[in-house]
Amino acid sequence: MSSHMASSSNGGNGSGDSGAPRRNSKRPKYSKFTQQELPACKPILTPRWVVSAFMIIAIVFIPIGIACLLGSRDVVEVVKRYETECIPPENRSSTVQYIQSSANKICTISMTIPKNMKKPIYVYYQLDNFYQNHRRYVKSRSDKQLKSLGNEDDTSSCKPEDTAVGGGPIVPCGLIAWSMFNDTYNFSRLNQPLSVNKKGIAWKSDKQKRFGKDVFPKNFQGGGLQGGAILNETIPLSEQEDLMVWMRTAALPTFRKLYGKIEVDLQANDVINVTLANNYNTYSFNGKKKLVLSTTSWIGGRNDFLGIAYLTVGMICLALAMGFTVVYFIKPRRLGDPTFLSWNRGPGSQ
Repeated sequence: MSSHMASSSNGGNGSGDSGAPRRNSKRPKYSKFTQQELPACKPILTPRWVVSAFMIIAIVFIPIGIACLLGSRDVVEVVKRYETECIPPENRSSTVQYIQSSANKICTISMTIPKNMKKPIYVYYQLDNFYQNHRRYVKSRSDKQLKSLGNEDDTSSCKPEDTAVGGGPIVPCGLIAWSMFNDTYNFSRLNQPLSVNKKGIAWKSDKQKRFGKDVFPKNFQGGGLQGGAILNETIPLSEQEDLMVWMRTAALPTFRKLYGKIEVDLQANDVINVTLANNYNTYSFNGKKKLVLSTTSWIGGRNDFLGIAYLTVGMICLALAMGFTVVYFIKPRRLGDPTFLSWNRGPGSQ
């Protein structure tokens, strides 16, 4: 009887015996990780550490912000809006009908260079209020078709621009390609033409991997309604860089896309005459069209946001460091002072 009770008692304490099997125990296996006993660094944020951290951030960020702003201000940029100017006055009350008509849409505008512009000078077109990030618009394309001739019939994701009116697939299919920008620009200075180099404006990865050398436009703009540019059917997609630039959809409704490069210097006060074909319809959605000439610096194109962001963070950290320093010297208190705990304060204190 006693031996039976003893064996039962030993069995009940089997969890403490490493050799005995565990009997339906729900206790997790012991480890320093599960018991939160791993070595850890627990720094104590003293006022000196806090002030030093804010001051270091300010010392680093403020010079970076100033350098970014100076680099952005070195960029010379000329912007010319023209969608209204290039509509004849008698047609400005019916702009949609005019842009959809067969009327001559050649227009001449001028741009005055404010400062010397060193080559290369990048030519951009800018569109406002054009939502290339719309879900249905972004999905209306076929990357397989763009890449390989064998996938010419892969147009299931391209509706409504998937099949031509007379039958057969549209290459390249989809709304993105269909709505490709088709305004053209010709530049001159002192009655001498300025050539625009349109090679090397697309990403290298697009030319080599995303657009096939054996894929040629076919039935393009053949869906019944012309949306934009007409592609040359004798040139493979891998060499049509205007299309590659347009197919990289923008994330915001105001965007710029590279049109080409002017590879001569422009001097201050030069007047650049631009003869353009105002073909692209932005009037249906109250969009704006702008022509942009821009140089670059070590930071890229003109963008003050990065410099302003660094300066803002740096100035905030500097103000916090100075404020904490003043408080520390005017009204110091002992680190870990228990009198500031609520249960150690008087009944009338808050």
